[in-house]
Amino acid sequence: MSDFWLRPLTTLGFLSLLSLVVWAIFSATAALGLFSIALLLLLFYHLHSLDALEKWLLKPSPDSVPHGAGIWEYSFASLYQLMRHQAHAQQELAAAVERLQEAAKAMPDGVVILDNTDRIEWCNFMAETHFGLDNERDHKQHISYLLRQSQFADYLHAHNYTEPLILKSTRNRHITLSLQLIPYGDKQKLLISRDITQLERIETVRRDFVANVSHEMRTPLTVVGGFLETLLDMPDADPEKTRQYMQLMLDQTHRMQRLVDDLLTLSRLETTQSALTEDPIDIPELAKKLHAEAQSLSAGRHTIHLVLDSNAWLRGNEHELRSAFGNLISNAVRYTPANGEITLKWAQLGDEIVFSVQDTGEGIAPHHLPRLTERFYRVDLSRSRETGGTGLGLAIVKHVLSRHQARLEIASTPGKGSIFSACFPSQRLIEQHPDSRN
Repeated sequence: MSDFWLRPLTTLGFLSLLSLVVWAIFSATAALGLFSIALLLLLFYHLHSLDALEKWLLKPSPDSVPHGAGIWEYSFASLYQLMRHQAHAQQELAAAVERLQEAAKAMPDGVVILDNTDRIEWCNFMAETHFGLDNERDHKQHISYLLRQSQFADYLHAHNYTEPLILKSTRNRHITLSLQLIPYGDKQKLLISRDITQLERIETVRRDFVANVSHEMRTPLTVVGGFLETLLDMPDADPEKTRQYMQLMLDQTHRMQRLVDDLLTLSRLETTQSALTEDPIDIPELAKKLHAEAQSLSAGRHTIHLVLDSNAWLRGNEHELRSAFGNLISNAVRYTPANGEITLKWAQLGDEIVFSVQDTGEGIAPHHLPRLTERFYRVDLSRSRETGGTGLGLAIVKHVLSRHQARLEIASTPGKGSIFSACFPSQRLIEQHPDSRN
């Protein structure tokens, strides 16, 4: 038998024994009276304890549990322990909820908790940013009152949330959001929002890239295929015409080879995970070599100057810088009319060291300048193809300079020419020949 029943039975046994003693000494009437008075007092004590328990139940707290004796002492002690355990469990639950909310606040995605009637119970900062919500102001507001796009209303009421909903942000039309509702619990839902603007741009770039590469490859392949068909249909072809056809096919093959080489170079620059080599590079000597190559490429059609105002070297990757500078020079040669002038210059300007290529070509209109480093972007499409450009040169230059913490500056005046400058920070500068240092 537990202590809960032992204590009241002990009390009743003691009263019964005391009544028998009084009966034996005095009389049955005295014994009955004593027993009745004791029971009344015991009943009053229980009623008093019940009253204290009722008042405590109105405002329960572990620190205000009533005190008692006998069976009530045991009951109040058990109640006190229960309240302590409950308070501890509530503290742990509150801490867990707080940690969960802090984690949700730190998420890069928006999170909105909806109740079983699609009213807002809680949202994190990113959801406030995406939808213009306020966690306190919009508490218990219906989500459809605040997200008024018809696509979202249809998505909410369709109850088919296996696929996310893509729509533009109401706060910024340039931002694209992916929304997905996740049911849980008793008809409650999580609304997850994610900014996929960059992913959408990447997908657009990918589609444009595939379309541009296909377009660039189609023309030379068509030329080569056409001439091959012509040669097959001419069993007694004139050797002179055959040589002419072969030369044209070779030119188109070289064009495709340049395109493939540039694509591989650009892919390597965009995906490389290796650290940039920090070799000392003799830029004046490299500029002299590039100057000789430019004269060979020009074949006497231009006057090409080389100006070396600095003997400084650079730290970096010589192969990548040679490719970048070579692209700037070849562009100048291709797009500068005959008898024009091209100037290659290596000079220190303030805190930067600059390699620039200046030409007296046709120049570029201002609205084209921000897009020149995009892959396959051309100012004059037909003229670019005639000169043999792939449309990837400046994109390669941009990535090479970015890996060297440098930048490309473009200044151009239509009808007067352009200046393309690769500007390097002073921390990449080597003031003197490395071998001359102590």
